[in-house]
Order: sequence, then structure tokens, then C-alpha cells
Amino acid sequence: MNSSAAVARRNRRAAALFATLVVALIAAVFVVQQALTGASASTSPPPQAGQVQQEVPVKQAAADDARITAADGLIAEGRPAGVDDNVPAVTNLDPQLLTALRRAAAAASADGVELRINSGWRSREFQDRLLADAVKKYGSAQEAARWVATADASEHVSGDAADIGPWAAAEWLGRHGAAFGLCQIYGNEPWHFELRAKASTEGCPRMLRDPTERRR
Repeated sequence: MNSSAAVARRNRRAAALFATLVVALIAAVFVVQQALTGASASTSPPPQAGQVQQEVPVKQAAADDARITAADGLIAEGRPAGVDDNVPAVTNLDPQLLTALRRAAAAASADGVELRINSGWRSREFQDRLLADAVKKYGSAQEAARWVATADASEHVSGDAADIGPWAAAEWLGRHGAAFGLCQIYGNEPWHFELRAKASTEGCPRMLRDPTERRR
């Protein structure tokens, strides 16, 4: 009888030890998963096919220059403008372009998409600073020209272009923009839209590879 009781006690102790080990193992797995989740959340995943990459690094560099302000068309990072906002980046756009953007924004809103402007009209000083920053970023004036035009050539300085965000909005406008006369112009800048009046009936023109193709 005593032998049976001893065996039972040993079995209970073994079961308790096994349960403790299982709990410890589960806790360790949870900690590892949390660590991996935190690490992946701290880095931005690469865009999937069809997503839009914003040109925030170049613009933020310009924003660090205290001489460039909202009066130059600067829109603060993380605070894109609405199509009805009373800021120079919006109000200095070509009136016909702005009207088209407002019509498109209303239609996008009906589809549950908020259309915002990451960059619209820019002063010559702002554009010059963006170009200088792009040369530093990309290592040469030739490569920078694929992303940032000179003040004399920029459609932003003339008020004829708007960079649309977020990704969902640019994708929506890429699909539906022709109906409002709004077209993507450059293959490497899917956020960049300009007005093409005949697009609603003839469709948007062939996209150029990048701004350098336009200016040859």
C-alpha cells in the first residue's frame, strides 16, 4: 500500500513538472513571437506590386531648411493637404487642374477613398532646394533629373501637377483619373498627376519613363 502511494506521489510530481515545462515553453515561444513582431513593425515593408512609393525623403530634406515654408508650397510631412485646403500648395494650382482634382476627390470619397495632396504648387526656391537635395541623394545631377526637375521645367512650379497620396488614393486615381482628365505622366512617379483635357474621351497618353524623356 505504501509502495502504491509512493508511486502515485512520484507520478503527480512528474506530471506537475511536465506541466511546468510546457507552460515555460509556451511562454518562451510567445516572447520570441512578440520580439519578431516588434522588429517587423519597426521597419517599413517594401511596397507590393501596384503600390505607390512617396518621395518623402527628398521633400523632408527641403523641409529641414527653415527658409522653405508653407508660402513656398511646403506641405508638412505626415499632414497632406485636402483639395479644398486654403494653402498655397493647393490654391496656386492651375484652376482647371484644381477643379478636376476636387471632382475626382468627391468621387473617390464615395468609394471610401480619401484623396490628398502630398505636394502641389511649389515656389522656384522650393524646387531649387528639392533639386539640390536630390543631387545629394542620388549622387549625380543626371540621376536626380529622373525625379526632380529644374525650376524652369517643373510642372509643380507652373502649378500644373499634383502628387497624390496615400497609396490607395493614387491607385484609385490611376484607375479612374481619365474620366476627370487626370493622368499619370511618368512611369516612375505613379503619384504624379497632370490635367489632360481630352483624357475623358481619348484616354490618357502613353506614360513617359521618367521626366528626362519629356525634356529631350
